[in-house]
Amino acid sequence: MQYRQLGQTDLNVSLICLGTMTWGEQNTEAEGHAQMDRAFERGINFIDTAELYPVPPKAETQGRTEEIIGTWMQAKKNRDQVILATKVVGPSERGWIRPEDTQRLDRQNIEHAIDLSLKRLQTDYVDLYQLHWPDRITNCFGELGYTHHPDWTFTPIEETLEVLHDLVQAGKIRHIGLSNETPWGTMEFIRQSEKHNWPRVVSVQNPYSLLNRSYEVGMAEVSIREKCGLLAYSPLAFGRLTEKHLNGEGPAKSRIHKYNVMSRYNSEQAKKAAAEYAKVAEKHGHTLTGMSLAFINQQPFVTSNIIGATSLEQLNENIDSVETTLSPECIADINKVHDIYTYPCP
Repeated sequence: MQYRQLGQTDLNVSLICLGTMTWGEQNTEAEGHAQMDRAFERGINFIDTAELYPVPPKAETQGRTEEIIGTWMQAKKNRDQVILATKVVGPSERGWIRPEDTQRLDRQNIEHAIDLSLKRLQTDYVDLYQLHWPDRITNCFGELGYTHHPDWTFTPIEETLEVLHDLVQAGKIRHIGLSNETPWGTMEFIRQSEKHNWPRVVSVQNPYSLLNRSYEVGMAEVSIREKCGLLAYSPLAFGRLTEKHLNGEGPAKSRIHKYNVMSRYNSEQAKKAAAEYAKVAEKHGHTLTGMSLAFINQQPFVTSNIIGATSLEQLNENIDSVETTLSPECIADINKVHDIYTYPCP
């Protein structure tokens, strides 16, 4: 396993981060525990979760993923060996998480959320606390273009940061991160943290894959220059960049079919692009899965690559990607496909 520094902190996280959003929905508690066992055997020390999980979000399962992680850490007595990240939701219509009028990134919402997450995780602190999506309306979750909404009121970033600062001072969180964020939002968080001498953003968790390289436009430079690296999620585009979907539609129970929210990965452009990337992988002696993950692993603005699996076999294959180095010729062929299918599923 390889390790990279998390922002400007003293934490070195594994290049592969264990994603968890299937636990409590597609995976049982026992299967989640088995995945964590295997991941840590292979050198992973970084787990990412969220108060929203598992996905798809439902009132009857919300928070179950954190609970599964909590029971595992209690059984293993290994909290000090785990770099644990979780997230607080932004505005949404999911009134079963908290009343809709309080689902803002303000003091009331964040303080309530962190206390519930800590209880489910059976710990008194998290290493990285992330804002799952912005309080303001912006282009994320599959949108490339930005449409301004001048009448939309949102919690000032300064107010959100002050709450996070207080939670750091209280010892409930060690570091802060963003998710589904833009260059403006990231830089405004950094500006406010410097202005008030508050905790600085150490990471940004956004989608990044061969089928969605939008992070490279604007955000990559921010990550490198400001030392707030990418935690890449959906690196396999919900399975579109795996062999199981190349010949036909793949398993009916796979995530790409199960979750309508990810329908963008079912577009004809996405299918055509994946087929072309598969040809590149075969040409250079890689699997499509291995090449897709290795491409992300090699990016200088990436801190960690968040992989999710529903079986130990998938988990092992994903972790194996750290042993793959793509040649300049392979990268060049990847970029030729990217020139044709630039944003098949943002």
